[in-house]
Amino acid sequence: MAGQVAGMTTSTGTVNVVASLQARPEQAAALSSVLGELARAGREQPGNRRFEVHRQADDPSRLITIEQWDSADAADAHMASAYVATALGKLGDILAGPPQIVRFAQVE
Repeated sequence: MAGQVAGMTTSTGTVNVVASLQARPEQAAALSSVLGELARAGREQPGNRRFEVHRQADDPSRLITIEQWDSADAADAHMASAYVATALGKLGDILAGPPQIVRFAQVE
């Protein structure tokens, strides 16, 4: 898989995922489109509570996704899905570097 995923676990608690992606400047719209497709598919998956795409205010080529899953198993199933593989396959010519994908557990 392209990019890095930090914090893969098998716990059953809620998992929050933030992915940061930097498009090549001329590919910002393409990145937004791919991430929009990914978010719509992700929202339909079992265990998804939230899947949003945000653009950095002062850099239209930097986007993040914010996801919330019922469990690590649900997040893992999402990452192993065909629709994620399809999205990752489209990112090769779009991204300026590998995506950074980090999992967080809620503290408060």
